[in-house]
Amino acid sequence: MSAAHDEKYTVYGMTLSGNCHKVKLILDLTGRPYEWIETDTRHKATRTPEFQAMNPNGEVPLLRFPDGRLLPESNAILYYLSNGTAYWPPDTFEQAQTLRWMFFEQYSHEPYIAVNRARLTVFKDAAPEDPAVQQRHTKGMRTLGVMNDHLSRQEFFVAGRVTIADIALFAYTHVAHEGGFDLAVFPEIQAWLRRLFDRGLTAMPPA
Repeated sequence: MSAAHDEKYTVYGMTLSGNCHKVKLILDLTGRPYEWIETDTRHKATRTPEFQAMNPNGEVPLLRFPDGRLLPESNAILYYLSNGTAYWPPDTFEQAQTLRWMFFEQYSHEPYIAVNRARLTVFKDAAPEDPAVQQRHTKGMRTLGVMNDHLSRQEFFVAGRVTIADIALFAYTHVAHEGGFDLAVFPEIQAWLRRLFDRGLTAMPPA
């Protein structure tokens, strides 16, 4: 194995996962070299003994450091890779606000918007008329309304610039339509997404 390869991070990730896309974004934006190992949960790739020896929780993304250490959980990886860069603000109150929106993403956004997308488009094991899908749609629209209201007062979620709060929320918001969420009724979110694309964030491929 070459010394150059040893200096790379390794990402075990699924291309169609927003949580994995977060990791790709921060690595690309900060210019760190990495190797991507496609790990598709649809084919139980995270349930093998080999993968579970690395992450007993059986989930992606999983980041392997050049020295062999392992770090799971997308937002923990975002924090680590953004520390010391412009994507993690130096002010402690702004840091707390960044974490606030990252917790919001995991508890009030991902369970509705990401899950409906997964069920309807990625795994295709549910229908729009299913009661659980409709319930998540109602809650997801409420979540998007909170985001739209916040973005009506500022261009980005924290500190007037792109932080990992934006990256975390971007991941599943820019593909929300794949879960049946119409972003046309949220003009501030649409404008925010355009600003993020202008600043180098890239889209996932269609599910």
